[in-house]
Amino acid sequence: MSPIHVRAQKGDVAERVLLPGDPYRAEWIAKTFLEGAVQYATHRGLWGYTGRYKGVPVSVQATGMGAPSAAIVAEELISLGARVLLRVGTCGAADEALAPGDLVVAQGAVPLDGATRQYLEGLPYAPLPDPLLFRALWAQAEAKGYPHHVGLVATEDAFYATTPEGARRFARYGVLAFEMEASVLFLLGRMRKVKAGAILTVSNRIGDPELVPPEVLAEGVRRMAEVALEAVLQV
Repeated sequence: MSPIHVRAQKGDVAERVLLPGDPYRAEWIAKTFLEGAVQYATHRGLWGYTGRYKGVPVSVQATGMGAPSAAIVAEELISLGARVLLRVGTCGAADEALAPGDLVVAQGAVPLDGATRQYLEGLPYAPLPDPLLFRALWAQAEAKGYPHHVGLVATEDAFYATTPEGARRFARYGVLAFEMEASVLFLLGRMRKVKAGAILTVSNRIGDPELVPPEVLAEGVRRMAEVALEAVLQV
């Protein structure tokens, strides 16, 4: 049976896949960094592309917003042969040390989302990325000298529900930022025995009325994509 949502065939998707939420970001990464990028999926706005980075096949697949959508996409990509799933997205800073455009390499995710909870049937769990992929991301961010932070993120469902006060409460326990997909990807990585990780760009601080200036965010995303692509070649 072909995947219901990511309408592709085996052979269309590379073993290494970058996972932005935004389909336009998927298109931009593919066209900017990949040689010979070909689009293999468009259904439901889940745009997917496969090309080569430094001669190695790499796909870039949009997940949509939130853990439920990301889980569907991840499950279907795995069925199509993906073996490295790396989230490349944005996050809202909870820790005051983070600046707009900084990178965050996720060391673990606090599972505040419902998708992770459903997979676990309510069991307590601490979702962690694949250690080799995590180490590669950290090493590449350091090697390139890009401003970056390493630590916990929180995966949430309701974008507008988190308050500055709530974010500060989590920051006291080491949470750097809030995002919406990493937790379930880390869990699925363990469940399906594939490598999963996440690197994020700070798009705002929790409670800010708007995102950072477009040029700052664009540069952060460019740096994130560079680090991500170099990292997936190492695993």
